[in-house]
Amino acid sequence: MGFRLPGIVNAKKSLTRSLSASKTLDIPKGYFTVYVGESQKRFVIPISYLNHPSFQVLLSHAEEEFGYDHPMGGITIPCSEHTFLELTLRLSE
Repeated sequence: MGFRLPGIVNAKKSLTRSLSASKTLDIPKGYFTVYVGESQKRFVIPISYLNHPSFQVLLSHAEEEFGYDHPMGGITIPCSEHTFLELTLRLSE
């Protein structure tokens, strides 16, 4: 025998509606968002990059400089867009 909790169901529907309006749904499963450079350009990159030592160095610098709390829900990476693109190109090979 089961039972229903209408408050939880309604809260879940509200959460789903609010998430559908946010940018977080633009991120496919297995990816995460980072913001890079002075212009804070948004990149969606594979989670597998977290295993690479060179990316871990960038994350350490990000933690030292910005922490992991970003108002738009991603991580701010403290390097130029050009440097970041070079790194991601090497990681994708």
